[in-house]
Amino acid sequence: MSERPLSAQGMHGIDRRRFLTGTGSVLGAAALAGGLAAPARAEVPGLNVCPIPDGSHVRALVVGTGYGGSVAALRLARAGVDVHMIEMGLAWDTTGPDGKVFANTTKPDYRSFWLRTRTKQPLSQFLGFPLDKDVPRHTGILDAEDFAGITVYQGRGIGGGSLVNGGMAVTPRRERFPAILPTVDPAEMYATYYPRANAGLGVTSVDEAWWENAACYQYARVGRKHAQRSGFPFVFVPNVYDWDYMKQEAAGAVPKSALEGEVIYGNNHGKKSLQKTYLAQAAATGRVTVSALHRVTSVTPAAAGGYTVAIDQIDTTGAVLATKTVRADRVFFAAGSVGTSKLLTRLKATGALPALNEHIGKGWGDNGNVMCGRANHMWDPTGTLQSAMPTAGIDNWDAGGAFAEVAPLPTGIETYASFYLSITRTPHRAEFTWNAATGRVELSWDRSWKQASIDMAKSIFDKINAKEGTIYRTDLFGTYKIWGDHLTYHPLGGAVLDRATDNHGRLHGYRGLYVIDGALIPGNTSVNPFVTITALAERNIERIIAEDF
Repeated sequence: MSERPLSAQGMHGIDRRRFLTGTGSVLGAAALAGGLAAPARAEVPGLNVCPIPDGSHVRALVVGTGYGGSVAALRLARAGVDVHMIEMGLAWDTTGPDGKVFANTTKPDYRSFWLRTRTKQPLSQFLGFPLDKDVPRHTGILDAEDFAGITVYQGRGIGGGSLVNGGMAVTPRRERFPAILPTVDPAEMYATYYPRANAGLGVTSVDEAWWENAACYQYARVGRKHAQRSGFPFVFVPNVYDWDYMKQEAAGAVPKSALEGEVIYGNNHGKKSLQKTYLAQAAATGRVTVSALHRVTSVTPAAAGGYTVAIDQIDTTGAVLATKTVRADRVFFAAGSVGTSKLLTRLKATGALPALNEHIGKGWGDNGNVMCGRANHMWDPTGTLQSAMPTAGIDNWDAGGAFAEVAPLPTGIETYASFYLSITRTPHRAEFTWNAATGRVELSWDRSWKQASIDMAKSIFDKINAKEGTIYRTDLFGTYKIWGDHLTYHPLGGAVLDRATDNHGRLHGYRGLYVIDGALIPGNTSVNPFVTITALAERNIERIIAEDF
């Protein structure tokens, strides 16, 4: 999650500076209608959010409300199937004491982190000062989940990762697709499912003429200058932000959102999260209900057919309020790569679903994420005002195995710093396993594996530093530490397509159980992954509805 999950690169068959563009801005007029008086809310339009009753029988249960789960819910509902979605996080439909739903990136509070008593921000220091602070334990929006050797950042709430990422909506270049999903036909993905996903997500591209003069993108123009002087292609990428709204932010006509640094703890206005796209369309069918603050703990075959699903209802401190049992004819696992993989690994190992095959938990990767900053000269200021929504990056994938997003540092002060999140062609894959002694799922990640990603990122930044006479920042990730190699925003894999499942996400060993999220993708997409997760979900649910319902 620019997760803040962020990154992107080019697409086959078009100019390298211009990428796939989806539908036009659909929220601009509505977002601007209220002017400065517009309520600072990120609502779930019309969605029926209510606790599922104990003993319920549902036709389709979707575990998770992120990209894959939202696609499944919409398409099933439009096919006439009643759907109940289970979401571990909050609905995020209520304002806090500041009158806003989401907290600001520079001022994390109780809303910011999932069940932590101290924040764990991706940048742990700035200018030598530690950034983390104590906060009340709360079911906040960003989960920094720790495993041995890596922290995985994930969104918590209705809308999943779409709530906390930087909106970088990128379709991989077609020639790279066989390495991403080797058993999926590229022709159908690029002709049908990627366009469908981009349209459904509301993907658009920034107005480049406006961008060239916008103060909030000075940091990106500095990044372009440095990239091009070192011979690297600089490319624009699409986003799901409402660019009309951002222009109004810059003009002072509406409440600021991206220009207030709102990103990893939610965005109050201009970003088209799933709450405003797929989930809003699902709500319009009248067939979708969501239980927030509910967590699936077990799935077992039911004697009467279908599956018995055990669910904990929790409060905002994480305490269990009630334990419920429901029966579902079919279950769609869409809790994200980590959530789905952990649940399936535990269910297989503990005997709840023993017929799941040997590929459960395997093929997990970090999408090659690594971060760094560069200290620019005083004549290269990056701007005190920086939009939190990135628009571009540096492409050295073919030559060096890395693409680097030119990312913001929205601190409100001049830093003379360029900041980057890289995606790299890492070969490393980890496995989830069940530790019976501790009663926990563990991940076999090795921190030393990040060195391959660092080396690929250095193929860009060593050259730029040599050309510009600049150095790496050493005050962002710890004392005298250059590389942010401790995390990922883009978890992928763990229940890989055509291994743990068939080629459309049906879990081997059980009829009526499906995986429909990033767990299907084996570890790397070469770009920010959420468009590919969405497109794959569109492909798979179309076949599932046609053949299984």
